[in-house]
Amino acid sequence: MTRALGAGLRRVVRAADPVSGRLKGTEAQLAGLVERGLAFRHPRAPHGHFLTPAGHRIREGEDDAEGRSGPEPEGGASGNRATGSGASGGAFAARVGGEEEAAEGGAARVREVRSAWQGLLELRRMSHPDGATDRPCAWERGHLVQAAALALEAAGHRPAGADAGDGGYRVRETPQPEAVAVYEAEGEALRACAATLEAAGWQAGEYTEPRTRTRYLLASPRRA
Repeated sequence: MTRALGAGLRRVVRAADPVSGRLKGTEAQLAGLVERGLAFRHPRAPHGHFLTPAGHRIREGEDDAEGRSGPEPEGGASGNRATGSGASGGAFAARVGGEEEAAEGGAARVREVRSAWQGLLELRRMSHPDGATDRPCAWERGHLVQAAALALEAAGHRPAGADAGDGGYRVRETPQPEAVAVYEAEGEALRACAATLEAAGWQAGEYTEPRTRTRYLLASPRRA
């Protein structure tokens, strides 16, 4: 059980980068979060401060505003819980395809997606003991749909709109543990999605739904 969080510390937690968990605040604020087990100071320069999994849970509202949380898994590295897949505030979310209200496109969206992807690569570097960025981290395994969608959007693939007939990718949950389904209307586009995910550290295989005969990818994060 952590000590109660004041309004100032709650603001710092809520303003953390939703993917990497990087924090901005005064030295006293950051030290207070470290003392409560909600943040850690990265050992490598420039020695930034990042949310622990317990801090991520509070940022998402899974624990109450007083800062209660359970034991922290995986030795304090940024972990399984974060909001969406963005890199600048809570407004950003990777497009999974089929959204009724699609995010704005253009150069601003490209910058946001690129920033989110770079933040995710940094999270990989921090999370893996060897500093590797070529394979997914715990956050991605806990947010499969968002992580796969971010990899696709960052590589320039077009997410589907609300009208399924317009093409574009759609990333969906599956009953299988640690696996998502990726749909694309065109076979070539589906294979391009597979190549992107494999380059991003995922394993992807092409399958056919027995009832509808729809082709799709079953993708899962590679561990080694």
